[in-house]
Amino acid sequence: MTVMAARDPKTGERTQFRDIVVQRKEELGLGYERLAARCIDPETGEQTVKSSWLHRVATGENVEPPKYEMLRGMAAGFGVPVGVLQDAASAQFFGVQRIAFSESAEGQAFLEDADRLTPAQREAIRALMRSLTEGQ
Repeated sequence: MTVMAARDPKTGERTQFRDIVVQRKEELGLGYERLAARCIDPETGEQTVKSSWLHRVATGENVEPPKYEMLRGMAAGFGVPVGVLQDAASAQFFGVQRIAFSESAEGQAFLEDADRLTPAQREAIRALMRSLTEGQ
């Protein structure tokens, strides 16, 4: 996933959730119909979002915030952890920001992955990141 802005430069509105929808649609190379068809809630087996809703999210139109069942289906269809979608939806629709929330979905996913590493592995990753960003 590439880093995308968390605010619309024209309106200043938060876009964390919209950014994930746009980014995953592009990365998967799917239209809205096929993307929506992939969003199957693993608990109920039902499609959780409509293509028109995804289109409205991606184009910045007003939409109802997603319910948890929708996020579960989107997590399956997008290949993104449900927690990343929850955090992005909370930020965009309700202005909620976790203390460790990243401005991008990619950064948030990285933070969640880091929680599964040992302390020694996290320190090795931090050292690598520092070496990569030196002089920038």
